[in-house]
Amino acid sequence: MVNSHLPRQRYLTCERYYIFELLIFAGGMLGAYTYNLRGGVFCNAQTANVMLMALRFGKGEFRAGLYYLIPIAAYLLGTVVSEVLPARVRKIRIFRWDTYLILFEIAVLFCLGFVPLDDRVTQVIQVVVNIIASMQYNTFRQAEGVTMATTFVTNHIRQTGIWFVVFLKNGRREDGIKCLRYLGMVLIFFAGGAVLTAFCGILKEKAVWLIILPLAVSFTLLAYADLRSERGLLDSAPHGHGKGKTSL
Repeated sequence: MVNSHLPRQRYLTCERYYIFELLIFAGGMLGAYTYNLRGGVFCNAQTANVMLMALRFGKGEFRAGLYYLIPIAAYLLGTVVSEVLPARVRKIRIFRWDTYLILFEIAVLFCLGFVPLDDRVTQVIQVVVNIIASMQYNTFRQAEGVTMATTFVTNHIRQTGIWFVVFLKNGRREDGIKCLRYLGMVLIFFAGGAVLTAFCGILKEKAVWLIILPLAVSFTLLAYADLRSERGLLDSAPHGHGKGKTSL
């Protein structure tokens, strides 16, 4: 349930820009991990899979096309789970759902570091990444009231252009800041992908452990807020998870 005593201008730690910056850095690393080491695909979003399935169907290759239902279904499952679980884990009264999610991601990625680079398990790894990417995308929706994604940057690029034009027209400082924030998220995502790629040849399957670093920082900040500074706000829903949506 939403805490009616939470001021509209008050943002929870899980909504802060620095949390989203850490998560989108991890998102860039995750994309580089699956592309470089786990089958040459991007599991952070599903537009490409839907398109590839359509291409297969258009060519009459129905069996090959149906394969893409696996990652799409995995992504859908991640969304469903991240809608259903928050109300249940909230009853534990220790952390918020978003904090548990980051801890879960850390545990999953740690385990993936022990899985060898073997084509026989590549599809399984891709499905796992599809699920956690979907859960993260659905959980972290707005950064201080501004819609933001942490697993891909298509909308960030679009919003950078929109707010650049608005800034040129009006010259308002706040419009310029919005433009730079979206651009910054694109650059951070890019940096995450570049950093992980640089280590893939050295660390092999254990390169996935590097993604744990920004996630661990995020978890520390979120856990501290849940246990101390925002202890009384465990039932408060972040902006973007309001009425009609599952409260985190």
